[in-house]
Amino acid sequence: MRPQEAVERVLELSRADDCIVIADESSTANLRWAGNTLTTNGVTRSNRLTVIALRGKGDRVAAGVVSRTAVGADDLEDLVRAAEADAAGNEPAEDAAPLLGEPVPGAGAWDDPPAETGIGVYEGFAPALGAAFEEAEAGGRKLYGFANHVLTSTFLGSSAGLRLRHDQPTGLLELNAKGAGGSTWAGVGTRDFTDVDVPGLAAGLARRLEWGERRVELPAGRYETILPPSAVADLMIYLYWSAGAQDAYDGRTVFSAPGGGTRVGERLTEVPLTLSSDPRAPGLEAGPFVIAHASGRDTSVFDNGLGLAATEWISGGTLNALIQTRRSAERTGLPLTPVIDNLTMSGRDTSASLDDMVARTERGLLLTCLWYIREVDPQRLLLTGLTRDGVYLVEGGEVVGAVNNFRFNESPVDLLGRVTEAGATVPTLPREWSDYFTRAAMPALRVADYNMSTVSQAS
Repeated sequence: MRPQEAVERVLELSRADDCIVIADESSTANLRWAGNTLTTNGVTRSNRLTVIALRGKGDRVAAGVVSRTAVGADDLEDLVRAAEADAAGNEPAEDAAPLLGEPVPGAGAWDDPPAETGIGVYEGFAPALGAAFEEAEAGGRKLYGFANHVLTSTFLGSSAGLRLRHDQPTGLLELNAKGAGGSTWAGVGTRDFTDVDVPGLAAGLARRLEWGERRVELPAGRYETILPPSAVADLMIYLYWSAGAQDAYDGRTVFSAPGGGTRVGERLTEVPLTLSSDPRAPGLEAGPFVIAHASGRDTSVFDNGLGLAATEWISGGTLNALIQTRRSAERTGLPLTPVIDNLTMSGRDTSASLDDMVARTERGLLLTCLWYIREVDPQRLLLTGLTRDGVYLVEGGEVVGAVNNFRFNESPVDLLGRVTEAGATVPTLPREWSDYFTRAAMPALRVADYNMSTVSQAS
């Protein structure tokens, strides 16, 4: 059964007062390699059908949500009745709002078949990877890693007449190199692998392994630190995930203002940094409308189909917006700014490369990536985590060797106040959050007094 047909059939079967249906069809193609040799490749398909039943309870509305995979035509009625039973047993929803039924600019053609990926997506990438294997082998290095590409077609329909469709490609590459200088890592997100610079990534890894051949032991402490784009992405994505307006308004987060309300309008950094999301950002294109499979503090099933526009969360260093549903925007009195599935940080007139920033460093640390990030204190957004795959000592504008790993304790909000330089914004891949978030472009950041709280034995 075509996903569009499943949506229409569910709406016909529904006995609820209103109904929303989301059908997701996905295909995945992957490559894996180890020791300079391709090990596996494969293509898989999957589907998921989500039914959201809405039932009036007095002057309010209760929602029931049931989501299942591999649903056939004979399973549809059971799924619909399960969602209706869930709605009947739930209390009225706090986020209830009228359903939307207007078309959204940028939505795909409803009747077209689901989009598909396949091994052919690696047509240009695979030969470049093979050449990198040969070069690494000749240099005494081993490459490990994987490439993954997912293409998901989402069909969203409702009893209010909504019929929207979006095709989302999501690709990522993670590349590890091992040699006499230890281990190091590079990664990048991509829509189709045509923009992945395999020779450039491999050359960068080879250079870091050369740096790692000289070892220096350093104690814990506060160091001037250059965070590369991947590490910046991991920290800013967590900040973004924590920027819910409702929680801030309720006094629960770092974005809550003393005495009530939120910190929107407060300056967070003297460096004119802008953190933004735009569903139409070139190379980072994301869904142009809300697709909410469930309600939460920052999302609402009632907002399904709501059009999305470019949003500056931090504008020129000042907190400008927080993640909103229609209900939370009404409550907080702030503009309606729903979550968007990409994130970009940029500065003004910042064209410095990572090498340029290293050359301007008298003494400090250069990181590769962060790992095992966990929240310690939501009121401060204090995070802890580990450095991984290469921490390098910079002296006199040059990398002079690799140092031990550290555990860090930092708040990305406090950290913004200690940024002294931002580099050029480039597409990147968060190391920690790549399973959940790949569409990011970030600069390298120079941060004063980065808190390396303890020495770590992690590699």
